[in-house]
Amino acid sequence: MGRADKVVDLTGFGALVLRDRLASGALRAVEVVEAYLARIAVVEPQVQAWAWLDGDYALEQARALDARRQAGRPIGPLHGVPVALKDIIDTKGIPTANGLAVDAGRVPGEDAWIVARLRAAGAIILGKTVTTEGAYMHPGKTRNPHNAAHTPGGSSQGSAAAVAAGMVPLAIGTQTGGSVIRPAAYCGVVGVKPSFGLIPRTGILPQSPFLDTVGVFARSVEDAALLVEVLTGHDPADSATEAVPVPRLLDVTLAKVPVTPMFAFVRPPGWQEADPQMRAAVEEVAALLGEQCFEADLPGLAEVAAIRQRINFAEMAKCYYGIERRGRDQMSEVLRAAMDEGKAVLARDYLAALDWRALLNATLHPVFERCDAILCPAAPGPAPEGLAFTGSAIFNGLWTLAGVPAVTVPLFWSDSGLPMGLQLVGRRGDDARLLRTARWLMAHVEMQAKGGASQ
Repeated sequence: MGRADKVVDLTGFGALVLRDRLASGALRAVEVVEAYLARIAVVEPQVQAWAWLDGDYALEQARALDARRQAGRPIGPLHGVPVALKDIIDTKGIPTANGLAVDAGRVPGEDAWIVARLRAAGAIILGKTVTTEGAYMHPGKTRNPHNAAHTPGGSSQGSAAAVAAGMVPLAIGTQTGGSVIRPAAYCGVVGVKPSFGLIPRTGILPQSPFLDTVGVFARSVEDAALLVEVLTGHDPADSATEAVPVPRLLDVTLAKVPVTPMFAFVRPPGWQEADPQMRAAVEEVAALLGEQCFEADLPGLAEVAAIRQRINFAEMAKCYYGIERRGRDQMSEVLRAAMDEGKAVLARDYLAALDWRALLNATLHPVFERCDAILCPAAPGPAPEGLAFTGSAIFNGLWTLAGVPAVTVPLFWSDSGLPMGLQLVGRRGDDARLLRTARWLMAHVEMQAKGGASQ
């Protein structure tokens, strides 16, 4: 087999396949890293997904992991699997600039909680991916892998684009509004925003502690489940997490559904402004599901986008105060405007906004009593043209505010050849069931497209 063929083969494997072959010794971690570095050399000049990349460092990790396995020592659930990290996640000795000019050259002295967890699991930290400025709206340099004239979304743009371009099998991002689900939809990969508090955030740039959620990108739902499960845990330093058993996300995701799932089709606020192609695609899936899908109305949500933004901006004004003091003049106008709006939020209005999480979950309860997952768009349409605007989070902020898990699956293509994502939403804490349902739906749609029937 030629070297070029080997590179194509290895970078085409999913994370679960890589994990199993690495664990058995059929592959060496060095081979995997070399394959991905070769792929990066080809596509990175066009996509520009990486904020920091050191091939020698990645290979050093790989050699150490190969030696560990060859010595018969215990290996972790991500042994030898490369992972990319959004550049707001602290990595000891590795630059973490938070997408901020004022933090250029910043090198943390400690790993974030999830980075320590990744290292313990045997993952290879391949590099740091581009984020928008301070994980907000002002874009970074990354381009959409499907069409470089279009945005990859934000703020986890580099993570989504790196997975979509085949430069890494798994990547980590964060979502405060729609920063995992939206770029996953625009780039045509699976994106998972777990239940709020499932994954600790210690060592990650805080923007809005009431909303900030760690999420992941992968090529399949099962690969995403593998990574989320590894990252799940309790950290006393993050009060959003709880000391409860880690859910068996991967086992449940891979299991056969006990009964055919039921879905609720929701037209959330902003539905009428969505691209007609997106509306038609979601409606087509709902129709395809037949009696396994019913329409559900969620009244009283017109204010949700403003409520979520109020919390986001008020907390950003507090969390980014030190950054602003160090270099307000180095911030973009869009970030300064958000900070200023946050400073003007009254304490009464901020505290009242926090009550909406409980209200939203009370509204969602009767819907989830009847279904396994809610269906709705992941974004208003395909990725907008141009790089200045990272797209609207109108279909994501509602679920982020509620703290419920959401998954985007790449089921659709626009007439212009760009991917579009379907979003599935589950009850808070029911992440495993949601992931299993998402995997079933992807298989069901594929089977129906081939004229068969899913199991």
